[in-house]
Amino acid sequence: MDDAAEAGKAAGGCGAQNRAPVDDEDNRDLQPVSQRDLMEIVASHERMVKGQGGGARLNLPFRDLSYCNLAGRDLTGAVLSGAKLQHAKMVECNLYTANLFAADIRYADLQKANLTRADMRGACLRGAILNDALLVEADMREGVLARADRKGELHAMSYDMQKAELGAATAKGANLSNAKLSNSFVVQTDLTDAILRNAKFMRADLSKCNLTGSNLEGADLTEANLSGCIMHGAILTGVTLRKTNFEGADLIGAILDEAAMAGIDLTKAKLPKSINSLGAPLRTIILAHTEWVKTSGRQGKRAELGETDLANLNLAACNLSAASLNHSVLRKTNLAEADLLMTDLSFSNLRESDLSHADLRGANLKRAILDDAKLIGARLGPVDLVGSTGQIWVASLENARAGRS
Repeated sequence: MDDAAEAGKAAGGCGAQNRAPVDDEDNRDLQPVSQRDLMEIVASHERMVKGQGGGARLNLPFRDLSYCNLAGRDLTGAVLSGAKLQHAKMVECNLYTANLFAADIRYADLQKANLTRADMRGACLRGAILNDALLVEADMREGVLARADRKGELHAMSYDMQKAELGAATAKGANLSNAKLSNSFVVQTDLTDAILRNAKFMRADLSKCNLTGSNLEGADLTEANLSGCIMHGAILTGVTLRKTNFEGADLIGAILDEAAMAGIDLTKAKLPKSINSLGAPLRTIILAHTEWVKTSGRQGKRAELGETDLANLNLAACNLSAASLNHSVLRKTNLAEADLLMTDLSFSNLRESDLSHADLRGANLKRAILDDAKLIGARLGPVDLVGSTGQIWVASLENARAGRS
């Protein structure tokens, strides 16, 4: 490594001097900007944002900013259209209303960044990290940027795609409320716990995305591809569904809008089992489980009721301690005074259920939905393990929801 390259690396350089070779013809000749020059430009931009003298808007279209460090900087309204920001560090960067039209943001770290109302049409975020980022009203529709060559002729630029792309990105807990993602490519993206209220996903490809715990309330999914998606605990109320593809989607534990789902083909989606598919009457299963509990497993049989629709049933005072009820639908189910010690209720839908005076000590309620559930007198503390000395089993409410409508 020569002295200039070594110095650039030590200073946290960006652009061509400090990146792995890339074969993209569209941006192979983009002019790099050194980290030192970039910091001067950013400082000037921040003065402009604050209304101070001597400031000027950051205007770096079609520039190579790969591997640059912009963490925590204020780039409100910055112009980065067609810029290359691969592997850039932009944690907590403020990009409010920034112009990122057709920018190449692959593998960038945008955790907790503010991209509210940013223009990201045609941008490529494949492999980017967007955990807890704000993308409220961000525009991520398709977009093609034209650039003049040395002969003055215009050519459309693209980074292996024409649509805005979030493919293989990580966006856990990101807020994309009212974002525009029509025709975008969001394949295999982790959107766990993402807020997607009223987002526009018309004709978007969301195949194989992880939408566990995401809020899609009011989203427009017209002609969207949701094949192979994991949607445990996802909220799908008030959504628009026309010709939406749910083939292979795992909808167990999802909160579905029955009116919106009417007419949608769910024959190839994974849905909760009916009690008729359990192989024995539910009463028989519960009696066998009670015997299993009383004899410490020597007799009877543990109730395996996971992924089953048990909504609206009367299970009051039943002994279901240590039963498997994960991913089950227990909406409006009467579980008052039920024994549910160390019961696996993870990912279960317990909306409007009656858990009054139920014994839930040591129960696993990870990602359970308890909206409008009655919990008066319910016991949720730890339980002492039988035959142990001072050992306890604590109840888990990790990522559980318990709101009021």
